Amino acid sequence: MWLLTLAAETAADHGDHGEKAAFPPFETWHFPSQLFWLAITFGGLYLVLSRFILPKLGGTIEKRGDTIASALDEAAKLNDQATEAQKALELRLAEARASARETANEARAKIEAEIAAETRKVDQQIEAKLEAAEASIAETRAKALASVGDIAAEAAKSMTDRFGLNASAGDVSSAVSEALN
Repeated sequence: MWLLTLAAETAADHGDHGEKAAFPPFETWHFPSQLFWLAITFGGLYLVLSRFILPKLGGTIEKRGDTIASALDEAAKLNDQATEAQKALELRLAEARASARETANEARAKIEAEIAAETRKVDQQIEAKLEAAEASIAETRAKALASVGDIAAEAAKSMTDRFGLNASAGDVSSAVSEALN
């Protein structure tokens, strides 16, 4: 009621002077109703926000935070598993390298032993061939030295015959054997 009387007085004041009326929302007689509807609108907006929208928004933010935290925990767990797997892989690689080195060393030792045995065998064969060759050379030398006297005697006999000297084969042989001794 009070609002209606205030509004009527304000309208009468402005209407009597013939002045141009102000923008209606800025007229003072509208203020009480504007404040009333402002309070109702903000109250309703506050209730809607506080009861419906903000709880859902808060739940979504909390759910998102939980999802991020669980994803980070899972990532940390997977990172730890990957680190452990990498350490296990490095350990297996080190063991495999050590095993390969050991196998290579054993193979090298076996090959070196086989080479040494084969070398000894070949050395023995060469040594036997050398001994046989030396024996053959000694035998050939002995035969050659034995026939040197005969050859020298023949050569001396033919030289003496050429020079016209008559020497007996026995004399030439004895002279050659004295010269060789």
